[in-house]
Formats: sequence, C-alpha cells, structure tokens
Amino acid sequence: MNIQTIILSLTLFLFPLSAFAGAGHDHGPSRAPATQSQAEKVASDIVFQLAEKSKIEASWKAVKIEKSLKKKFGNNLEWVVSFKNEKITDPAKQTLYIFLTLGGEYLAANYTGD
Repeated sequence: MNIQTIILSLTLFLFPLSAFAGAGHDHGPSRAPATQSQAEKVASDIVFQLAEKSKIEASWKAVKIEKSLKKKFGNNLEWVVSFKNEKITDPAKQTLYIFLTLGGEYLAANYTGD
C-alpha cells in the first residue's frame, strides 16, 4: 500500500465525522432558571457550607438573607444574594455576596458584590 492510498483512505474515513460537528444539534436540555426562593435557599446552603469548612467565620451560619436580585455581569445575568453579619468587626466584611447562575449553580462569593 502506498502513501497516497493511506492518505486517501484516512480522508474518506474522517470526512463524514465532521458532518456531525456542525450546528443544528442539541447537547441536552438547558437548566431552567431558578426562582428567587430557590436561589436564596442555594445561597443560604453555600454560606452554611463555607462556615462549616472555616472559609468564613462560624457566625455566618445564623445570618439571614439581606436581599437577592438578578444582576448583569457582561452579557450574563446572575443571581446575587447578600447576607449581613453585624458580628463581624471589619465593616468591609460585614456583607457577604453569593453569586449563582440563573439556574442556581454556585459561581463565587466575595465581600464586594462585584
């Protein structure tokens, strides 16, 4: 078998596979958007887990939600749920923000809200 035959065989074998890589197909159902109460529940669970793992002070476990809203970051809309903890002495760290996808999946947490 010469090299031209091998190359032709490989080309003919691999060419049809590229037909399946185009648009017009589905990767499964996208996750339905979370309701506000679902997002708040997930965020509360995240705060509890962060406190359990000592990523934040244990006093955060007892803190209630301050507010929750949808906020746009770039082209993406996300849930932002904030918690206020008066027991924290540093005012810059009294408010904890939990960021979730619209589907309710955890993205990040910080003290700035950005």
